[in-house]
Amino acid sequence: QNVRKLIKDGLIFRKPVAVHSRARCRENMIARRKGRHTGPGKRKGTRNARMPTKVLWMRRLRVLRRLLKRYRAANKVDKHLYHELYMKVKGNVFKNKRVLIENIRKRKFDNNRAKQQKDQVEAMRRKNKEARVRREERKKKRQDEWMEQVIKEEQQFA
Repeated sequence: QNVRKLIKDGLIFRKPVAVHSRARCRENMIARRKGRHTGPGKRKGTRNARMPTKVLWMRRLRVLRRLLKRYRAANKVDKHLYHELYMKVKGNVFKNKRVLIENIRKRKFDNNRAKQQKDQVEAMRRKNKEARVRREERKKKRQDEWMEQVIKEEQQFA
């Protein structure tokens, strides 16, 4: 009763809850995103403890494998090239996605060029063969005409 009276009189009152603001923390986080406060003096753990190389490797591997799967699904690479590149990705040949895409483009370009050259060579062979056949036919025709002429001459003299 007594305490209630003191509260009512305003001699006892509830203190407000202490403010625990995150404003400074937010400000610091924004600065850290820009690269502030992250120098050697602020680091406690080793590089591997702060960002494990295994995690980085797993991320990279998954990104590259996902890209290869998408390319195979879109028929940009055939299964043979896919397998070869898959194994190279596993063997740490490609540093990042850009390098892998570059390599794929280069391989496809080289394959197309080789195919074109092969087709050209084949076309040249075909053309030469046809020319040779025509030449042989002309030669045979001329020989036949000459033979007929010789026979006619013999018949005239005989």
